[in-house]
Amino acid sequence: MKTSPHGSNIFNTHLLNKERNFSLVLGGPLYQLLMKAHLTGEAPQIVRRRIIFFIFVTWVPLMVLSALEGFAWGNSVKLPFLYDLEMHVRLLLALPLLLIAELVVNKRMGPVVSQFIERGIIQKIDHAKFDAAIDSAMRIRNSIAAEVLLIAFVYVVGVGYIWRTQLVIDVSSWHGIAADGKMKLSLAGWWLGLISLPFFQFLLLRWYFRLFIWTRFLWQVSRFKLNLMPMHPDRCGGLGFLAAISHAFAPLLLAQGTMLAGMIGSRIFFAGAKLPDFKLELFGLVGLMVFAILGPLLVFAPELEEARRKGTREFGTLAQYYVREFDKKWLRGGAPKEEPLIGSADIQSLADLGNSFDVVKEMKLFPFNTHTILHLGVATLLPVSPLLLTMFSLEELLQNLLKMVF
Repeated sequence: MKTSPHGSNIFNTHLLNKERNFSLVLGGPLYQLLMKAHLTGEAPQIVRRRIIFFIFVTWVPLMVLSALEGFAWGNSVKLPFLYDLEMHVRLLLALPLLLIAELVVNKRMGPVVSQFIERGIIQKIDHAKFDAAIDSAMRIRNSIAAEVLLIAFVYVVGVGYIWRTQLVIDVSSWHGIAADGKMKLSLAGWWLGLISLPFFQFLLLRWYFRLFIWTRFLWQVSRFKLNLMPMHPDRCGGLGFLAAISHAFAPLLLAQGTMLAGMIGSRIFFAGAKLPDFKLELFGLVGLMVFAILGPLLVFAPELEEARRKGTREFGTLAQYYVREFDKKWLRGGAPKEEPLIGSADIQSLADLGNSFDVVKEMKLFPFNTHTILHLGVATLLPVSPLLLTMFSLEELLQNLLKMVF
């Protein structure tokens, strides 16, 4: 990268290093606590250690306390602990997926952000502003107040209202027994309400908070005068690399789908519900999660639209000039007699010009395509697919599939 001799090379190197270290994950009070406990880091073995630790904090005490009170199995309650599909799915599958998502997103986020500078999309005049936008995102990520508010929200709204009034199945269970019109919590129920559920909900809400930080950062970047190239083959003006980070959020979408699958499964097996009863929830979750991941990229639509308009106009002018010269040379007798038409590069250049013009005209307003949307939708719904067996047997499913094939 060419720079002036007044220290800009040092600044650009510093900025590139900062971009490559950009992370929505490596920061915040909880991260600092986990780092002191040697439970955080990018190494797979540390991620496994963190998953095991969280399961021991959230799920194992529920199992032990339920067994001690006689609610882990048997007929003492209608929903024993070992039969609570929703809770097992939430704490043994969705929670590890939330932690795996941290590893995947963290490894891909920095290289993606660095592309803004490496591709020259951020002009030199805006490098300082870009640096400030990164610093602002990291300050919000590390905010103590933000995580305190998340914890308060979890206990007041998540546990105090939503869980107790909306999500709990209205039957006697391992975490509570109805008595005198009220739910009397068991010891396992108290641990669930005070430790396990708040811990899980905090991890989930923190992901939503990270998506907010990511959206805010991209919005700030979109306010710069971006150096977009309408002829870029990605048909996104050079912003096509942003779709790569969308795929990194697949574990988060799997976690969301797993939570919904657990909730639906519990109501199918213990409350007599049917899978078609949850069509609204299924379509709603897919739409909401796909928008949560791809929605932040929509902030570039105005810049992409402007780049496409400008590119169409400027490239159209160039094409007009080339076609006019081609017409004079080969159709109006302007070509030298010693220059044969056969083997001339002008014909191929004209074809290449047409292909380039098509790239400009087909430039998209969003830096993603239908394949990305489909990928994220499938990732969200995949955990729900086993529940199809509640509508018909595996044998019937295989027969229907064979009929489709043959």
